[in-house]
Amino acid sequence: MVFDSTRFDLRPYVGFDMARYVRRTYCSWEAFGWRSLLVQRFEHVPVADDMELPGAADLHMVLPVGGRAVMESRSGGRAVRSAWTPGRVQLGIPDRPVLRRYRGDGAMRSVQVHVPRDTVDSVAARLGGGPVDFEAMAASLAAGDPLIEETVRALGTPGGGDGGELYAESAAAFLTTHLLTRHARGRKRRTDPRPATREDARAGAAVAMMHDRLADPLTLAELAGEAHLSVYHFVRVFKAATGATPYRFLTRLRVEEAQRLLRGTDLAIAQIAPRVGFAGPGALSAAFLRQTGVRPSAYRNS
Repeated sequence: MVFDSTRFDLRPYVGFDMARYVRRTYCSWEAFGWRSLLVQRFEHVPVADDMELPGAADLHMVLPVGGRAVMESRSGGRAVRSAWTPGRVQLGIPDRPVLRRYRGDGAMRSVQVHVPRDTVDSVAARLGGGPVDFEAMAASLAAGDPLIEETVRALGTPGGGDGGELYAESAAAFLTTHLLTRHARGRKRRTDPRPATREDARAGAAVAMMHDRLADPLTLAELAGEAHLSVYHFVRVFKAATGATPYRFLTRLRVEEAQRLLRGTDLAIAQIAPRVGFAGPGALSAAFLRQTGVRPSAYRNS
């Protein structure tokens, strides 16, 4: 099949040795001939050094569905570390190439979705216009969005997109609208005249660190240092950006990861607790009960 790539910016991928880093196991273009959305599944090599990812104009979402790794990415500035964690969508910044390296556990898999840039621009215009702050969007999405995560996962399920082009077009419009209305907080809109600031990006850097070191005993000083702020200023900025104190936000992330492990593994609660940053099963159970209303054992049994 010859792909109709007129809506997708594939020029940056010319010369990119994809087979060196991934093996594609599914492609919506091949399966359904979609033109409004590109969905692919990949198996990744466990180790990559100096992997140069091209900067395309499309909106690119990556959902890890298997394996774990710590990614080190560099895009014109200092290296940034992030976690490859199943179930957490990552957003690539359009038109920005990235140099990446990582060491994985040998079972890394992903679902990746490309939305054409003309779809993004069209939806943004209908929502009030103005430039889209993709950095703010990526930082906000790093905190988690179950709706986006499940949508991308469903799109990447073979046989889940046989609704034809209408299905693809609707999915692209929904994903774009949700990202712009819920995560592009720096986007200037007529209905939201607040100027874009660096606060979301700084909070996002701290959130990324929380994901990277979920099992570690993080301190406020370490998080503030990652955001390049004093502890006092960091707490104020973080709460303004996320609506929660750093401690509450980190606890929420740890409980959410515990929920994922309770659903998807047979690990005992005593094994899960240190993996998500709690001193023991008692501490995990208390935090889990406060956040979900049930204890871990009841949650697993349900």
